[in-house]
Amino acid sequence: MTLFPDIDELLALRHQARGIGLVSATKTSTPLSGLYASVFRGQGMDFDEVREYRAGDEVRHIDWRVTARMRKPYLKVFREERERDVVLCVDCSRKMALATQGTFKSIQAARVAALLGWSAQAHGDRVGGVLFGREALSFFAPSRALRTFSQFLRALAQAPSELNNAPVTDLAHVLPVLSRSTDTGSLLFILTDFNWISVTTLQRHLSLLHQQHEVVLIALDDVVDYELPAVGWVNFIEEEGRSVRVNLDDETARMRYRQAWHVRRDALIQTCRRLAIDFFSVHTDQDPYEAVITGLRQRAARSRAHR
Repeated sequence: MTLFPDIDELLALRHQARGIGLVSATKTSTPLSGLYASVFRGQGMDFDEVREYRAGDEVRHIDWRVTARMRKPYLKVFREERERDVVLCVDCSRKMALATQGTFKSIQAARVAALLGWSAQAHGDRVGGVLFGREALSFFAPSRALRTFSQFLRALAQAPSELNNAPVTDLAHVLPVLSRSTDTGSLLFILTDFNWISVTTLQRHLSLLHQQHEVVLIALDDVVDYELPAVGWVNFIEEEGRSVRVNLDDETARMRYRQAWHVRRDALIQTCRRLAIDFFSVHTDQDPYEAVITGLRQRAARSRAHR
């Protein structure tokens, strides 16, 4: 099991096997690119024209005034909004080098970011990124240029120069930077495990961020995050910085930890719902493509339910 993402794999996700074809000369409609278009490009449409209704068209787009006048159904046709900025904010800290099943969180996050980025590229959006969790924050300004996204992927796959105890950038520092350095109306994907930031702190930053941007949180999860093994005495660091020693051979202690994790995760989900921010998780043992497809489908279903 490798610790860092493989750049060749991230680049190859552009043409993933079995007809995924996220980018092609003919821009074929595939499950991921189609979902991306409907979920993230479908809400900012400009009216273009009216034409006759055809079998299979969306009934909700029927122009009833024209239909009544012409005595046969006519449909409103919309044109997609202009390209937008898509920013992939990825946690590259050492805590993402965790996996008890499947692959490391860091590798899974890189794969998910690559899939989303290639899909955005396919639709002409400007793609950029932010890498945090290392000694210095890396910012890649959104661009339509393939070279810019390739540079982002190469930086994502690059091992940190030093694995020491130097201070690193964390999510609480990154969110204000995103607010200042991205254009209004950007689509922001934030990929981390959300285990090392309090929900209160996260809510404070997100409440400001989502007023200017569309935000999607993607949690990278491993089973050990919430289901600890019985391995004897272990030291934990609480949110306040206190060190606590816990005997994990004690089933009651493991149950309390599991409950505490679920309480935090439920609080995060409820915060996202209040702020109208999308959230889904990707496990280390999941196929990243299928996990993204599932997350986007859930988002699309929620959008339809609120129409």
